[in-house]
Amino acid sequence: MPSLTRMSDSNDRRPLAVFDIDNTLADTDHRQHFLEGRPRDWDGFFGAAPADPPLARGVALAVEQAADCEVVYLTGRPERCRADTQEWLTRHGLPEGRLWMRGNQDRRPARTTKLEVLRRIARGREVRMLVDDDELVCQAARAAGFRAVLADWAADAPELKSAQEGEGRT
Repeated sequence: MPSLTRMSDSNDRRPLAVFDIDNTLADTDHRQHFLEGRPRDWDGFFGAAPADPPLARGVALAVEQAADCEVVYLTGRPERCRADTQEWLTRHGLPEGRLWMRGNQDRRPARTTKLEVLRRIARGREVRMLVDDDELVCQAARAAGFRAVLADWAADAPELKSAQEGEGRT
């Protein structure tokens, strides 16, 4: 799949628990200001991501799911953020897992890119759940037969939601 790439393959055959990162595991509130102006400052927004504090409810759910599932990460962050993202996941004690990221030039809505990946990784593998803060992503996943959990524990981020759907940026 050219638009999203993954970290590595796994021989683990447990069901998958798929987690979004921004506003599911990582609190993006401190960097929302980069999205308020026009044009949006995407370099600033993603450059500030390593300073994201973890969201305790999301991290606890990922750790809990790791007991029975292989945890993987499905983010709308662009591929150029891979090293920072992997370091952030490790630093905050999240389970090791594959990391699926948006291609640097992919501007499709998050609901489109994420559902495409879910369908791909579900071939031959049970996806036990998707956890995401984007209601449209969750709706699309449910309509396709996946169990989706809406991560509603972060502060409302209207500029981020607009970017997810309209600009295909995260």
